[in-house]
Amino acid sequence: MKSNTYAIVGTLGLALLTGCAEMQGGGSSPAMAAPKPGPAQGYNIHVMAPHKFEDGTVHGPYHHYCKPVSTEIIQCLLFESTDPNAILTDVEYFVAKSVSRTQVPLETWNKYYHDHEVEIATGRVQVLDMPESQAKEIAAIAAKTDGIIFHLWPDGAKAPNGMVGHPQSVGHKLRTE
Repeated sequence: MKSNTYAIVGTLGLALLTGCAEMQGGGSSPAMAAPKPGPAQGYNIHVMAPHKFEDGTVHGPYHHYCKPVSTEIIQCLLFESTDPNAILTDVEYFVAKSVSRTQVPLETWNKYYHDHEVEIATGRVQVLDMPESQAKEIAAIAAKTDGIIFHLWPDGAKAPNGMVGHPQSVGHKLRTE
């Protein structure tokens, strides 16, 4: 019985290692089918920026892993670190100003949204893991959007409690029109 268990574990381990090698571009295995694309793939734009919480305290910086999902929306998954097992703490949407400023009332915008052009101008935003020229292009695209953050996991908590916060960019400025 033990030898069968070891054989099964060994076979599973080999299959996992082969699959990992395949995902990393090494070798090929006819037994392993290519992963089917899904919505969690493609968060390859890495941005780092701090947030100002509702109580005025500054937290972070947060690692934003973003992808464009349409010509008007970029969505980002936010983590406190780059650890592969980091907990997802926030979600941020970058919404084209042509959409957010026509669809969101000014009072609501001032409470929940921030202008990425203003945030980038503070110097607190970094586009990482790409050449500087490409990072500047990404920043120029982001500057044409407004952001809204949904903070889902309270700092220091062992589990989410159902409360959703709406941090702002550190340089947030209220709009008057």
